[in-house]
Formats: sequence, structure tokens, C-alpha cells
Amino acid sequence: MIADTPTGSEREWCHEALDGTSRTFAITVDLLDEPMATQICVSYLLCRIADTIEDAGHIPPNVQSTLLRNYDRVLDPDDDHAVEAFEHAVEPWLPDDGGEDWRVVANAPRVLRAFESLAPDARAAVLDPIRELVSGMALFVERHADTDGLRIETIEELEEYCWYAAGTVGTLVTNLLARDATPERTRKLRETDRSFSLLLQLVNVAKDVSDDYREENNVYLPTEWLRAEDVDPENVCEPSNTQSVARVIRRVTDRAESYADDARRYLAAAPETNGNTLAAWAVPYLLAIGTLRELDAHAEDVLREGGVKISRAEVLAIVGQFAADDNPPLERLRTEIEAQPYDLAVAES
Repeated sequence: MIADTPTGSEREWCHEALDGTSRTFAITVDLLDEPMATQICVSYLLCRIADTIEDAGHIPPNVQSTLLRNYDRVLDPDDDHAVEAFEHAVEPWLPDDGGEDWRVVANAPRVLRAFESLAPDARAAVLDPIRELVSGMALFVERHADTDGLRIETIEELEEYCWYAAGTVGTLVTNLLARDATPERTRKLRETDRSFSLLLQLVNVAKDVSDDYREENNVYLPTEWLRAEDVDPENVCEPSNTQSVARVIRRVTDRAESYADDARRYLAAAPETNGNTLAAWAVPYLLAIGTLRELDAHAEDVLREGGVKISRAEVLAIVGQFAADDNPPLERLRTEIEAQPYDLAVAES
């Protein structure tokens, strides 16, 4: 860990940086109150540093693994490995036009100073899940070091990867929420946070097939499911395979849908304390439901220019629902969004 004195400007920098790294998480943080908003923002950026390194197709796997292991040492409060050593190791791999994600990596000391400015109980709640994410990503890089990019073999391995990429973040959120939750609420949160995370991450896997392959040389669709459709993972984006790959995408969305009920139970158990709000987590849940609707109807478009996503108008309509009512009936909203874009449902009502 670093020992520099943190300042409020580091927190402000983190909030500004978040807007450029993840639209969905930026929405979540905007819907939270303090202190939860900053706790989630800073924790997410610490995770994003590892995720950016793990996704970097221009870095050899052995270097990726070393960088991730070094980063984990920086996070270890019992290790004196300085962040400057990580900075020095990652600097040669910073792309000239890497965008906001790489700007965050380059400014890891600022994120760490913001982390050290958080309350001790918040740091204790999030540190272990963040380090599990980092070590899990290193594990996957090492496991697939000979394949020039990740090639997920089975649905079980995909869900293992989703655990490290998102389930750990779900645990992080649960740990923060559990500080003031009753034992019963805490039990329900811990029983369902995996489902909440898997729903969101499997939706990301399904909608990002083309980008993951073309930009990062990663194929997360299970190889066993692709081969059942006579598709070689190396040809996942070939136009001739569009219909076959679309069927695999729909199998992944079916798997994601199987977690939706428990994800809603997670939302119901989350206490609105320490700046937490229902809207912050209900919005990404409902956006995932809307994206599942679009993927089911247009899975082939995942492999075409433009991809599959819900409209900005629908996003604004969903967010606006919580501005009008901070505790709307989620099951009704889910049913309406499953049927049609929510902005159309609002226009008809």
C-alpha cells in the first residue's frame, strides 16, 4: 500500500474518471448517496485496473500475469511492495491512445490514495473481494497462456470467470451493505449476490461477443457449445457462422435469465443505509432485463456492426422511473420491460 496523504481531489478525480470507463457503473454511482457513492466508485476503479490489464491483447500473457500479481502485492496491507514498482512495470505497456481505462491504470496511485481516504470499515469490507478479483484474473491469464487470448471451454468455466470478473464485485457490495443490515437481510444478500452478479456479467458476455474477439482476442462463449454448432472458436465472427453463434448466444442469455429471480430478491434485501439506494442497483438489473429482451430477438446482430443494446430513450425512461418513485414495484417493471422497450410502455400508459 502507499502511504501518501490522500486528499479530496483524488476522490473527485475518481468520480470524473468513472464516467469514461463504464456507463452502467457511472449511472449506479450517480444514483447512490454519500458515503456509498465514493466507496463504490473507488472500489470499482481498483477492479478496473486489473480488468484492463487482463483484457490487454497487446501484452504477452506472462507479462499480464506478472503485472496482476504485482498489483495484488500493492493491495496487500501486509506487503511493502510499493505502487511505484507497479507503475514502473506497467509504464512500457501503456498504449498511446488507450482511452480512459488506461488513464486509470496510469493513475493507479491516485486511485489508491482515494481508497486510503475511505473509512476503515469500508476498506476492510472491499479489500478481500478486490484482491480475489485480481488473483482470479491472473489465474485465467495463466491458464490460457498458450492460446493467445482466453478460450472458455465450458459453461462451468464461464461462470467461474464471471465470478472473478463480477461475483467478487457483488461480494464487495454485499460486504458494504451488510455493515448495517440485520442478520436476516445479510443472509438473504449472501444467498443471492452471486445470482445478481452472474445475471449482469452473462448479459455482458452475450452482447459483447464481437468486441471481445476483435478487440481483445477473447472468446467467452463456451467452446463446447460452439463446437456443438460446428463452429471453431477462432471463426466466431465469420459471417457464415452468424446463425450458429446466435444460437449459442441465446443459450448464454437463457442461463442469465435463470438468475433473474434471485437477482430481484437481492434487491429486495438490500438496506438503504450509508447512502445506498434501491435505484442504484435496480437500474442495472432492469437494463440487463431489457438487454436480454433485445438479445433474444436480435442475437444475430451481436455479430454485425452496431451490435445489440437498448436505446438511450429506454435507459432514460428506466432511470426516470426512480426519480418519480424511489420504490416502484420491480416485478411489474420487469414484466413490462420484458415485453417491450420501457420508453414505449411509458408512452402508452
